[in-house]
Amino acid sequence: MEHILGALIPIFLLILIGYYFKRIKFPSNDFWASADKLTYYVLMPSLLIYKLSTANLDNIEAFDFVLTGILGIFAILIITLLINFKTKTAGAPFSSVVQGTVRFNTYVFLALIASMFGDEGIALAALLITFAIPLINIICITIFAVYVNDQKATFSGMIKSIVTNPLIVACVIGGSINYIDLTIPIIALNVLKILSASALPMGLLSVGFSLDLRSIKEAKLELVISTVLKLLIKPVCMYGVGIYFGLDKLFLSIVVVFAAMPTAPSAFVLARQLGGDIKLMASIITLQTIVSIFTISLILGFIAS
Repeated sequence: MEHILGALIPIFLLILIGYYFKRIKFPSNDFWASADKLTYYVLMPSLLIYKLSTANLDNIEAFDFVLTGILGIFAILIITLLINFKTKTAGAPFSSVVQGTVRFNTYVFLALIASMFGDEGIALAALLITFAIPLINIICITIFAVYVNDQKATFSGMIKSIVTNPLIVACVIGGSINYIDLTIPIIALNVLKILSASALPMGLLSVGFSLDLRSIKEAKLELVISTVLKLLIKPVCMYGVGIYFGLDKLFLSIVVVFAAMPTAPSAFVLARQLGGDIKLMASIITLQTIVSIFTISLILGFIAS
C-alpha cells in the first residue's frame, strides 16, 4: 500500500498545484490554455513516440490485453444505457453521463502507469490507448447523434477527429518504428527524450487548472450515476473480463487502472461543440478527479493483495 500511495500522491499533488495556479491566476489563464495545447500536440506525442519506439515488445501477447480493454468499455456502455431506460435522462445530460463513464484522463493514466510500472507499463498503456481512443470517440459521437440529434455530429467529423488525434498518430508512429526496427538518429531520440520529461508534469498541472469546484455544488442524480459507474463499476467489469481472459498481473493491473481513471477534461469541449450539458459535464470531470484519489487507492490495494 505504501508503494501505491507513493505513486498516487505526487500525481494528485501536481493536479492540486495546477488548481492552485488557477486560483491565483499564475502565470495567466492564457498561458495555461496555450500550455495545454503544447502538451497535447507536442509533449505527450513525443513521450508516446519515444517510449513506444524504444520499448522491448518482443514476446508480448497483447491481443487478450487489448480485447479486455475494449470489452470493458462496451460493458460499461451497456450498463449505462440500461440504467437510462429506468432513469429516462434527457438527451443532453445523458450524453454527459456517457462521456463520464467511457472517457479517461490520458495524463493521469500515463503518469500513474509510469510511476508504478516504468517503461514497460508505458508501452503497454500506449498500445491500449491506440485502440481505446478511436473506439471511445466513435461511441461518444454516436451517442450525440442519437440522443442529442445535433447535426454537427457527423460521421466524417468523427473519422477526422480520430485520424488527426495527435496521441493516436504518435502511437502509430512509435509502434511502426519499433515494428520495422528503424533506428532513430541519436540527436532526434534525445530531443524526444527531453520533451518527454515535460509531458506528464505539464499535463497534470493542466488537469488541475481545468477543475471547477463550483460546478459540483448542485449535485444531480446524473452526476452520482456517472461517477459511481466510472470509478467503481467500470473497474470491476474490467477486472472480471481480465480474469476471464487469464491476464497476468501486469496486464490486469494496467487495464484496471485504465478503467479506474476519471473522465477526460476534453469531454467538456465535445459537450460544448455538440450540444451536451456543459454544466453537468464540468461537474462530472471535477468530482471524478477528486473522488478518484480514493477509489484508485482502494482498487490498486485490492489488486496488489
